[in-house]
Amino acid sequence: MRAVDLDESTRVGEEPRDYVLRLAVEKAAAQAGPGELVLAADTTVVIDGEILGKPADPADARRVLAWIAGREHTVLTGVALHEPASGRQAAAVDTTRVRMAPLSEGEVAWYVATGEPLDKAGSYGVQGLGAMYVETICGSYTNVVGLPLPLTRRLFREMGYDLRDFIPRT
Repeated sequence: MRAVDLDESTRVGEEPRDYVLRLAVEKAAAQAGPGELVLAADTTVVIDGEILGKPADPADARRVLAWIAGREHTVLTGVALHEPASGRQAAAVDTTRVRMAPLSEGEVAWYVATGEPLDKAGSYGVQGLGAMYVETICGSYTNVVGLPLPLTRRLFREMGYDLRDFIPRT
């Protein structure tokens, strides 16, 4: 896994779906080396038309959690595969709807104090403690985690690969 330094600002008039797709494609292209097949993804949360990335600080995490508490929001993940040797790429976006439980100020403060929300889009992690606040998921659970595996498998197949071939065997 390699991090890439990109400007992740939204562009004027850019829709959330286009935003995550663009970032995934740019991340894949930026990391592509000769002879590699690069997988990149970008996940964001959208509510009321607003893109909620990772919180800037604990106060921002509290604000976001209060906003999404008791409401439904959408998780979008752009996934891109890039093969520089052939110039081929495949990319798509997965969409999942999530309903959060109503949260008291005390619950929000406790959760933020765990540190878990501070590096998560939408200020929660469904794969961690945040799961206790998720009431329903309509769509891919792995999308909410941050890498929609059914979509990723499909993109590998479009490129002529079997995702299973990239998973180390024990």
